[in-house]
Amino acid sequence: MPAISFLLVGAVPPAFSQAGGNTAFETDRAFDAGSGIALDAVTPVQVDNLAMLGKVWGFLKYHHPLITAGGRQWDYELLRIMPRMLAAPDRAACDAVLQDWIAGLGKLAGCDPCAVPAQGELHLRPALQWLDDESLLGAGLRADLRHIYLRRPASGSQFYLRLHEQVGNPVFEHEPAYPDLMLPDAGFQLLALFRFWNIIEYWAPYRDMTGENWDDVLRQSLPRIALARDRASYQLEMMAVIARLHDTHTNLWSSLHVRPPVGQCQLPVKLRFIDDSAVVVGHREAGAATRLQVGDVIASVDGVPVAQLVTAWRPYYAASNEAARLRDMAGKLTAGACGEARLQIRRGLEEVELTAQRVSAGRQAGADTHDREGKTFQRLGDNIAYLKLSTLKRADVAAQMAAAAGSRGLIIDIRNYPSEFVVFALGAYLVDRPTEFARFTKGDPGNPGAFHWTGTEVLRPQAPHYAGKVMLLVDEVSQSRAEYTAMALRVAPRAKVVGSTTAGADGNSSPFSLPGGLSTLISGIGIFYPDRRPTQRVGIIPDIEVRPTLAGIRAGRDEVLEAAIAEIRRQ
Repeated sequence: MPAISFLLVGAVPPAFSQAGGNTAFETDRAFDAGSGIALDAVTPVQVDNLAMLGKVWGFLKYHHPLITAGGRQWDYELLRIMPRMLAAPDRAACDAVLQDWIAGLGKLAGCDPCAVPAQGELHLRPALQWLDDESLLGAGLRADLRHIYLRRPASGSQFYLRLHEQVGNPVFEHEPAYPDLMLPDAGFQLLALFRFWNIIEYWAPYRDMTGENWDDVLRQSLPRIALARDRASYQLEMMAVIARLHDTHTNLWSSLHVRPPVGQCQLPVKLRFIDDSAVVVGHREAGAATRLQVGDVIASVDGVPVAQLVTAWRPYYAASNEAARLRDMAGKLTAGACGEARLQIRRGLEEVELTAQRVSAGRQAGADTHDREGKTFQRLGDNIAYLKLSTLKRADVAAQMAAAAGSRGLIIDIRNYPSEFVVFALGAYLVDRPTEFARFTKGDPGNPGAFHWTGTEVLRPQAPHYAGKVMLLVDEVSQSRAEYTAMALRVAPRAKVVGSTTAGADGNSSPFSLPGGLSTLISGIGIFYPDRRPTQRVGIIPDIEVRPTLAGIRAGRDEVLEAAIAEIRRQ
C-alpha cells in the first residue's frame, strides 16, 4: 500500500444540536486547517473504494433525513471517514466501513408520509440502479441504502439547495469554498471531485447528454485529482473533469488562467477558426504593429503547429460542441509570456515566418461578436431593416419595430449575447397567434435525480404585427440567452435561421463553489423544443446554413448577412 499520512483531528463528530439555532454544520471546525490526508499514490483497490465512498456520500447528502436537515457538516464527515476507506484492503472491508458510518448517523425516525418515487411523465429518472447492484454492494449495504431511500420524508426539503422561486433552477447553498485551503490536500481535493460529481448526478438536467459514462468519469478522474501536487495542477485536473460534462456553461470560471496556453499577454488580433484554420479576422488595438493582416492563417505558434495545440488543449476546454470549443481556443491561441511570439502563417499562396509582440490581455477589447458594426437599428437598402441584439434594450423594442414597419424583411442579428432579455417583447410583434416555442425540465428535491416536464412557453401576438420576412443570424458565439431567443423567434410564420450551429448551452445557470476558492456552475434547467427535441449540445440548427469562408474574410465580406439579404429578396 502506498504511503499515507493522516491528521486525525476531530475524529469524534459533534452531536447535532438545535440550541440557539446552531447546527453541526455551523459548529464543526475540525478540518478548518486542512484534512491532514496526503497521498503518494493510489492503488486500484483504493480507487474502487474511494469511488464507492463518493457515490454513497452523495446519496446520503441528498437522501438521509439527518443530512438533508443540516445535521452534520457533511464535508467534514467525508474527511473523517476517508482514512478508514483508504485503509480498507478490499470491497468487503469497504462495505463494512460504509455500514458502520451509516449506523453512526443514528436510527431513522418514522416518516408520515414517506416520500414516494417520482410519478408521472419524467424526462429523467434518478440514476439509482446501483443501489441494487450485487456486483458493487454487499447485501447488508444494499439493505441499508434502500432503507434510507424508502424512509425519506415526503417534504423533500434539502439543506444543500433550494429551487429558485421563479425559474426553478437549483440554488446551491452551504457549499463552502474553503478559500484559505493550503494545497496540496488530497482530502479536500477529493471532496471537490465528489461535490461536483454528485451535483451533476442529481441536479444536472442534461446528465444524459454528456456522451460519457459518468461513473467512469469519477473513477478515471479520481487518481489525478487526489495526486495533484499544487494549486495549479489541482485546478487544471478539475477543469479536465468539468470538461467531460460537455456543457459550454460549465467551466472552472475562477481558474481560466491555468488553462493552456498560460500567460498574461497575447497578440492584439481577433482570431476565428474557418474550416479548421485559425484566421485573423480583425485587430483588437487600432494601429497595433502585429504585422498580421486580416485573412492571414496562423499555421504555428512558437514552432508548434496549431493543429497539435488544439489536440493537446482539447481536454481542458469545456464545450457542448466543437464549434464552441474552437471559438474559445481561438480567443486564447496566441496567449503566452509577454514579448515576442514566433509565427508561421499562410498569406494567400505564400508561407511567411514573422514575429509579433504579445501585449497585456487586459488592454484588449472584451467579448467578440460577429454582428454588424454601427447602430442597433439600421437600414440596409432595398427596404431591408437590420436589428442587432447585442445593444438592443427592452424599452426600445417598440420604437425599433415601428421603424422596421413596412420593410420587406427584418434581419435580427443574434451573433452576439443579447444585452437584455427581449424574447417576449420582440417576439410579440412577429407572431400572429399564440405560438409555443419551448418547454423546460426541472429537478425534484423530493426525488433527487428526477426531472419533470413543465408546460410550454408561448409567444403571444401584439399589434402591430410585423408582416415581412424575418431572418435570424446565428453562429458559434450565440449561446444561452442568444440561443433561447433564436428558438423563440424562429416560430414566427416567415422566420428563418441563417448561419451555423450555435454553442449548444441553454438553461438558467446555477453557480456553486469548490474547495480552494474555486467557482463553477451548471445549466440549471433543461430547455427543449415543444416536441421535446433537445437543444443542449445540438445548438440551434439553421434553416439556411452559411459559414464564413477564407476568401470572404479576406474580401471583407459578411457572407451570413449577405445570405439573409438574398433570402429576403428572393420571391
